Amino acid sequence: MIIPVRCFSCGKPIGHLWEPYNEKLKKGEDGKKVMDKLGLERFCCRAIFLGHVDLIDIAAQYKKF
Repeated sequence: MIIPVRCFSCGKPIGHLWEPYNEKLKKGEDGKKVMDKLGLERFCCRAIFLGHVDLIDIAAQYKKF
């Protein structure tokens, strides 16, 4: 639901890069170049960014029991 704070495989902090990544993608920049600029060099960190689906807004609509 929320991007992990650290990469599951290598432990590199990546949570703070999610918002700048999304902003640059919305401006139309290439995803590969954006990840290179942000310092995401390892494939494990890149996979988390590419495979992440932001579901927090959908989950927040439902009540807790």
